[in-house]
Amino acid sequence: MADPSSDDGNRREPGASGGEPSAPDGGEPADGSTAPGDGPATADDAVASTAPEGPGGRAVAVAIGTALLLGVLGPAIALASGGVVLGINTVTGGLPLAASLALTLVLGQYVAFGGLALGYLAWRGLDRAGIVAYLGVRRPSLKEIGLVIGSWALILVAITAVSAVIQQLGTETASNQSAELAMQNPAIIPLLVAASFLVIGPSEEILYRGVVQGRLRETLSPAPAILIASAIFAAVHVMALTGGISGRLTTIAILFFPSIVFGAVYEYTGNLVVPALLHGLHNAVIFTILYITIAYSDELRAAAGGSAALLPV
Repeated sequence: MADPSSDDGNRREPGASGGEPSAPDGGEPADGSTAPGDGPATADDAVASTAPEGPGGRAVAVAIGTALLLGVLGPAIALASGGVVLGINTVTGGLPLAASLALTLVLGQYVAFGGLALGYLAWRGLDRAGIVAYLGVRRPSLKEIGLVIGSWALILVAITAVSAVIQQLGTETASNQSAELAMQNPAIIPLLVAASFLVIGPSEEILYRGVVQGRLRETLSPAPAILIASAIFAAVHVMALTGGISGRLTTIAILFFPSIVFGAVYEYTGNLVVPALLHGLHNAVIFTILYITIAYSDELRAAAGGSAALLPV
């Protein structure tokens, strides 16, 4: 992954091979050892050594398969955690909505996405310092903060344009379950705004950009890695959507664009905090729009429902 900053030695470039022992999934060294400029040792070292121009087909297949498995496993754990919350509500006679939402966020985001990502990296043999270096976690610079704002503006303009086209075509879109909950209970929207920055953005980005895209970048160049990770991220949102198949497919296609932007800024900066902030800002703005339209205008409620479908949560 290219990083304009000076600490790119911890990111891995595709097609390189080293002498370190390979990780359990055929990726980087299981002991987390890395030298600046060295690429990952893969399970296909023999092929890589005879094909210096790029990684072997088996290594690419393993990387894509691992990315798909992790991308699907996260939402599956989140769904299972929803059953846990439902069981707790049943046993207790019903938790307050805010408490139920907080528990859902902890289990369905921190555990399902963040926990899975960290557990995977630990399984590969990385310690705390190795995980931080692999993900690229550091305080964002002023330039990176500016990149977050500029990228969010780009996403906003693009989604506004696409939404206008969709409205003109009369194409159906799906609804997002989180947005529907927020529209039915406006009082929890401030909590969702805060959760966008503190829970949703960091948890989903650590899995889909830090681990899924990062794993793909060990064997693929930036463009295909970003596109595949973005496609996985957008596609798994089918579990969070309601409505017909055509509406869900349309919404997933729309979500693909902000996903690409998230991946591009991560590739450019090598700093996971940047896409996490961008993701959080994107969600928080849409939740805020929901709150304003619900609170101050019945006529804009339908428009709010349309924008709610575009939440990448």
